[in-house]
Amino acid sequence: MATRGRRPAKTMPPEIVPIDDLEIVLTRKAIKNMHLRVKPPDGRIEVSAPLRLPLSTIRGFVREKRAWIERQQQAIAASPRAEAAAATPEEVAAWKAVVAACVSPLIAAWEPIMGVKAGTIAYRNMKSRWGSCQPATGRICINVRLALYPPECLEYVVVHELCHLLERGHGPRFHALMDHFMPDWKERRAKLR
Repeated sequence: MATRGRRPAKTMPPEIVPIDDLEIVLTRKAIKNMHLRVKPPDGRIEVSAPLRLPLSTIRGFVREKRAWIERQQQAIAASPRAEAAAATPEEVAAWKAVVAACVSPLIAAWEPIMGVKAGTIAYRNMKSRWGSCQPATGRICINVRLALYPPECLEYVVVHELCHLLERGHGPRFHALMDHFMPDWKERRAKLR
């Protein structure tokens, strides 16, 4: 079968590239500019680069950004997310106790304001979600890692999950409800990122 006229791949598989003492995950894509990211929870360094950009240019770019990379990695290492990843079972149990003690009064305060009634409340140590809600049963699950964040973040998650008792998805009506009940919810949410 002839391969004439075939287009090159738009994204190449990621590859590990050592640059000095750093290990970079390099992905070449059909893009115009290079992008550098330092990713939680471990501070992994990722570079997206144009398909034909010389490796020497990529190496120079990463070396130039070395101080910024180190600052980002230090911030990630000092973050609650990193602390949570290294937690002992005893620490997780302590977080659960703190969160459980705070959630009940928050729900009791917000239910009459929002005109909803929560069902069972559960607590879990979750890596990728702050909470969840099953509108059909009213069951709400709260992440115990919220104990590591300011109290306004826990209140935001409680209101967010209670809003799901009024609106299942995250569409315009859900956002309008959040705006109505908690006008500063976006600022609170930003503290969890």
